[in-house]
Amino acid sequence: MKILVPVKRVVDYNVKIRVKADQTGVELANVKMSLNPFDEIAIEEAVRLKESGAASEVVVVSIGPDKAQEQLRTAMAIGADRGILVQTDAPIDLGGVEPLAVAKTLKALVEKESPDIVILGKQSIDDDSNQTGQMLAALLGWAQGTFASKVEINGDTINVTREVDGGLETLALKKPCIISTDLRLNEPRYAKLPDIMKAKKKELEVIEPSALGVDYAPRLEVLKVVEPPVRQGGIKVASVDELVEKLKNEAKVI
Repeated sequence: MKILVPVKRVVDYNVKIRVKADQTGVELANVKMSLNPFDEIAIEEAVRLKESGAASEVVVVSIGPDKAQEQLRTAMAIGADRGILVQTDAPIDLGGVEPLAVAKTLKALVEKESPDIVILGKQSIDDDSNQTGQMLAALLGWAQGTFASKVEINGDTINVTREVDGGLETLALKKPCIISTDLRLNEPRYAKLPDIMKAKKKELEVIEPSALGVDYAPRLEVLKVVEPPVRQGGIKVASVDELVEKLKNEAKVI
């Protein structure tokens, strides 16, 4: 069984985001970049399935600039067998490669690689779109299990447990299928130095979007990006009547 894991290069979650002075986007110059945390969970789950004997190969793929090879090497150090970079200089954040274009790229790669399962993070921490997995499932006509908190292989059936408003829901999926990962699925491992060195020798294929027949021309235009307003400090009230008065006349929420 082959597993395909899409990953994204994003600003590290420990970095304080700064908006560009011209409000055209987020400042990326000299900023630490890393794997999207949800995608790390997807890699870990795929590697665990391989280690259990349920999967035979894990392939990671990313869309982005040449520097995205660093994130692919990190994924291979965790345990992926090889990587594919769809190289483009188009921005990958707001106003750049949109979720539908990503889904179309992944569809082309699925047709090329013929995986049994695609495991990906439910969303990226930069644009928080939470769309790519669902769009890919629709384009391929595959079953999908989103926001997975547990994945179990039972013969030809894949049981995906996901959190819903009323508790937990378990879906029984037939291969091929799409699974998107939630935070509670697992805790990703740290890559060890010997594995990092081995990852440098693993196969990494670089291809152009044109080879997959995908156009990255944006369909949306970002007018401007601004920082959220500074949160005002709280105040203490002396009585319930004063609280109600402020909620009604100042906050205007009742």
